[in-house]
Amino acid sequence: MSIWTRITEALALVGDSIGDFLAKLARSRVTAPEKSIGFTIGMIALGAKMAKADGVVTLDEVTAFKRVFRVPQSELAAVARMFNLAKQDVAGYDSYARQIAKLFQAKALILENVMDGLFHIAKADNMIHPAELVYLENVALQFGFGLDDFARIKSRHVSGGIEDPYLILGVERSAELAAIKTHYRKLVRDNHPDKQIAAGVPKEMVLLATSRLARINAAYDKILKERQP
Repeated sequence: MSIWTRITEALALVGDSIGDFLAKLARSRVTAPEKSIGFTIGMIALGAKMAKADGVVTLDEVTAFKRVFRVPQSELAAVARMFNLAKQDVAGYDSYARQIAKLFQAKALILENVMDGLFHIAKADNMIHPAELVYLENVALQFGFGLDDFARIKSRHVSGGIEDPYLILGVERSAELAAIKTHYRKLVRDNHPDKQIAAGVPKEMVLLATSRLARINAAYDKILKERQP
């Protein structure tokens, strides 16, 4: 059964309030599949709020949202309903973020998937509006990430023309190469698709971790070339 089939079934429980559904899920002892449902519904809700953060929902942002989730045509109606519910919900995005965070450990890698997905939506129209950056930073803080963590995540999406491989990997520029290599290998293990799915990431969203892993590999290769004698 795909995550979208489970999402469609969950709509009956959501009713007219995604916030109430997420709060109930966050209070319960959830299994991995239930985490996936909560994660995906929460991501849809945050995606809808993200698309509104600069005051207007553009077609590019909606299209980007569909790409992030790889929504099959047969499930678009159900996802669209949930997307619209989130846009109309009086609950703020910070409430959604807190409820999603309760499903996972603070600063969990799965929450970086959420951040990467939101950045992907934000830059769909080829720019990230200042209001969207404020939104993204606040969501990251609700997820337990500090400002340094947010800068690292942001660096994968907003380079300012020059990408800092050390920032992308989350290591100090002064670190020994051996230490950087150890950290890099941990990042590769953590971003393996099987580990992502085991942590509760729906297989439909593993593409985000795969994209992040490509950036990590590129950053490490750049450091190796930079340090060649």
